This record gives sequence, C-alpha cells and structure tokens, in this order.
Amino acid sequence: MSGQADRDYLLGTHDEELARLGIQHRVWRPIVLDCWHRAGVTVGSRVLDVGAGPGFATVDLAEIVGPTGEVVAVERSARYVRAAAAACEQRGFRHARVQELDLMADPIPAGALDAAWCRWVACFVSSPRALVAKIARALRPGGVAIFHEYVDYASWQFAPPVPAHREFVREVMANWRAAGGEPDIAPALVGMLVEAGFVIREAVPRVFCIRPRDYAWQWPASFLAVHPERLLELGRVSPDFVERLRREARAAEANAGTLMITPMVLEIIADRAAGPH
Repeated sequence: MSGQADRDYLLGTHDEELARLGIQHRVWRPIVLDCWHRAGVTVGSRVLDVGAGPGFATVDLAEIVGPTGEVVAVERSARYVRAAAAACEQRGFRHARVQELDLMADPIPAGALDAAWCRWVACFVSSPRALVAKIARALRPGGVAIFHEYVDYASWQFAPPVPAHREFVREVMANWRAAGGEPDIAPALVGMLVEAGFVIREAVPRVFCIRPRDYAWQWPASFLAVHPERLLELGRVSPDFVERLRREARAAEANAGTLMITPMVLEIIADRAAGPH
C-alpha cells in the first residue's frame, strides 16, 4: 500500500513538494496557532492530526500539548510518515506517535480525543462524509474538530490578470476532480458536520491579498514553481504551456505593483455534541 499511496498522491511526495509544504506551513502557522488556541488546544490535550503529511503541524501540536498530552498523527504516505516520525524523534516528543494508514480504508487508532486537526484533506479523499464520521468517532463528547478547507479555489488570481494562470487554475481544479477530490469542499463539509452531530462554533474565511515582497507570496509562488511539472508528468498540460505560465508568472512577480489574491479557505471550528446523536 505504501508505495502505491505515494505514487497516487495528487500533488506527489517528491523532495520539491516536501519543501513546498514546509513553506506553506510557515506562511499559515500564525493563523493556525491562533485557530488552535481559540479551539481550546492546550497543555494536556489529546489531539488527532488528520493527514499529517511530513509532520509540520504534528510537531507544533506536540509542543503545545506537552508530555502530559498526546498527539496521534495519521498519514497515508510512507515517505511522509518517516519524515514526521523523524521530526518528532529529533525534538524528543515521545508523546507524539505517527501511524501510516489510509483514512478511507483503515480505522483511526485512537478514541476519546479532545481535538482533531484536518487541513486540506477532505478536499482530496473519495468520501468526505466517511472522513467526518471517523473523526467524530475518534473524539470524546464535547471534543472539537478543526478544519481548513477551500471554499472557492477559483478565487486565486493575479491583479492585473495573468492569462496563463487562469488556465492553470482551471486545469488544477479539473485534475483534482478527475482524481476523485473536490477542491471547493468547505460548503458541503459544513453540512456533513452538522449531520454528524457537530455544532459549528466558528466559520471564518481566510484569504491573503499579497505583493511580491510579502513573505506569504512564497506559498502560492512555490505551488506555481512545483505543480506545473506535476501536471506535465500526468500528461495534463504541454511543455509550451508550462513555459508560458512561468514566463507570465515571472513578469507578474517582477512588477512590485502586482497583487495576488489567494484561494479562499474556510476555517471551521466545530464541537461534537456532548450527548448521543
């Protein structure tokens, strides 16, 4: 399963993608830490990290909950599991354990947890409803589920417009759906959570409007640097298109007056009902 899971990842698990995930985590980290704080993640909390990737959030969560708490990280990619486990070991976080499993096929190996963190996972799995049900079962009554998921991926754009980028966004979304995911999963996810007995405590849109000199620019820029090659590898685009996209993106980045509006994310904090549902 492990090797196939790595090959099947829509975005790949190669070195460049791992580095991109690191940039992504650093850009989003202040927002995520504030979100966890508002959700109640604290010293002694027992937290599930759903689709943990190479463990960037796992390490942050382990640091917050401390040795009196616990972090259970689950991830399908064997390569990412090794990276996450190594990061935890390097920091001496024995209260964090990383397990390789397929969220659609395998049970989550923990229960009665205080919180679950899930970022950009529901948009990739074949059944978000099944994912919500598994998270609900892993939480104690009154536990909290925290999600970051796209609500409008097509909102990603440059101003002034970059024509090849608009084509790129359409191709990314088409490839995403062809692989069985749904980029704009957040609206449906809200309904699934309510049906599963959750109460939506907060739902906050998150979007950056950034210039080339802003550090947050590195998040979408790193995706633009890596993902066209992935689409080329999958036969979704031509080499000429990749070159045109890069040429237009470089020109936009060279203009200090360019704005980039990032794809809108919905931040959801949802409490599991304390009683039977």
